[in-house]
Formats: sequence, C-alpha cells, structure tokens
Amino acid sequence: MPNPIKQQLTKRPIAIACAAALVGAVGVLYGLGWAFTRSVPAHVGPPPPSLDAEAVAFPSQSGSVIHGWLSRSPAARASVLLLPGVRANRLSMVPRAEFLRRSGYSTLLIDFQGTGESAGEAITFGWRERFDVLAAVQYLKARIPGQPVAVIAVSLGGAATLLAGPLEVQGVVLEAVYPSIDRAVINRLRMRIGPFAPVVAPLLLAQLRPRLHLRAADLKPAEHIGGIGCPVLLIGGTLDRHTTLADTERLFAAARAPKELWLIPNAAHVDFLEFAGDAYRRRILAFLAAALSGPTG
Repeated sequence: MPNPIKQQLTKRPIAIACAAALVGAVGVLYGLGWAFTRSVPAHVGPPPPSLDAEAVAFPSQSGSVIHGWLSRSPAARASVLLLPGVRANRLSMVPRAEFLRRSGYSTLLIDFQGTGESAGEAITFGWRERFDVLAAVQYLKARIPGQPVAVIAVSLGGAATLLAGPLEVQGVVLEAVYPSIDRAVINRLRMRIGPFAPVVAPLLLAQLRPRLHLRAADLKPAEHIGGIGCPVLLIGGTLDRHTTLADTERLFAAARAPKELWLIPNAAHVDFLEFAGDAYRRRILAFLAAALSGPTG
C-alpha cells in the first residue's frame, strides 16, 4: 500500500522546483521589460566638423528638452529631419546628414527623449517620442522658414513619426518601422525562443501599462500611416527578422499614394545606408527631389 507521507515528501521538491522556475521566468520577463524600456542617456559631444552644425535645444510636450544639431547646407533648397532608431541617438544619423549636406540639404539631427542628451524616464516605442517629432518639425520650420521639409526616420523614429499624426512636411522616408508593438515583440522573442514567442509575448506586453501607462493598442503605426498626407518611401530588408518583410509590406499596403516600396535584398536589421551605400544615396536623393519639388503648403 502506498505510503501517503512518502508520496507527499516526494512531491514537495517537485512543487518547489516548479515554483522556483515560475518565479525565475517572471524575473526574466521583468528584466526583459526593463531592458527594452530603460532610458539610454549619453554624452554626445560636439558636432563633427563635416556638418558645420550648431548645437540646439527646444522643448517638447514629451516633457523633455530635445537636444540636437542643426546643419545648414550652403544654398540649401530644402531641409530634412533625421530621426534615429530605438536606443540610438543623433550620432547614428551623422552619415546621412553628411551626404545630404553635400547634396544641398540642411538637416536637423535629434536625440529623442530618454536617449542621448535628451532627458527622459523611459523609451516608449514612439508614444512620448511623437511629441518630439512634432516639436522638431516646428523648430526646423521656424529656424529655416519657407523651405520644404522631409523626414527620414529609422525604426522607433518612424513609429514616432506615424503616431504623431499628420505633419506639415512634404516627404517621409520610413526605414524598418514596426506595424504594431505586438508584432515587434513577437518578432524579437521568436529570434530567442522560437515557436513559444506568441505565448510569452502577452506577458511582456502586459508590462506596458504599469511601466509606461500605455496599452498595446496605442502603439499601432500601421493604423496611422494612411493619414500621412505626403509622398512616402518605405524601406525594408528582405532578411530583417526584427521588422519582417511581411511587416513592411503591411505598412505599405496601409499607406496612401503617392508611395514607394524599396526592399533591399539580403539586408537584415542593419543601417541601410551602411549596407546599401551608393544605392541608398541614389534612392533617397531621387525620392527627395521628387517629393520636395512641389508646393510647401
């Protein structure tokens, strides 16, 4: 006859091990949530001589004072706002600013709230950062009035651009932009835990409200791209696992004409300028020339 006391003693270590594993899993997920949302302040330093830029700062409704560089190109015919990706700051946009300056464009490079030299408590995947986009467009138009303005935005910068709503700009370039935060989280988890990603993703997304006072429903750039009232160029990498080919095509389908789609062969989630080089420069300059040739509105 089975000994109930012995059975109970046998089950106890198993229960303790399961409880410990559950606590450990919760701890890992909480740590991932912190890693994804933590601010990344950095001392950026002076602008590179190649830009002949001035350091600027202006307030944003995100609650931050946004820091950046304004580079005026001699005899510039238009201005371009350069918006970095998640956890990056304006330094990542310097190569774009350099070739745009050589091509006759003035540029404004900024640090989003919570990154670089712009203070902030957390990265919000475009939600608070959308106010930084609005403030930067207004600042650029005030500093260089009468010129058409375009935006080149990478990753989070693109999400913030779309969440900002209709902007008074004449062209928008979006690189590797997520269509919805749930897709972004699942993609990243799938790279680490494979088919379990859709099961674990809700546990990470549930942290949005207590951490950032947000809902996943607030972070759906694909629902806003149709409101962009100017030409749009969407760029994606065919091997990108963070923002997949299907994600980019979903955004493109939701955008209104005039719109262009450029899928870069064999590109993963990388800096597309560094990866594609002259092909990137030619595509961007052709798009800007066409988009900025019309009235500024």
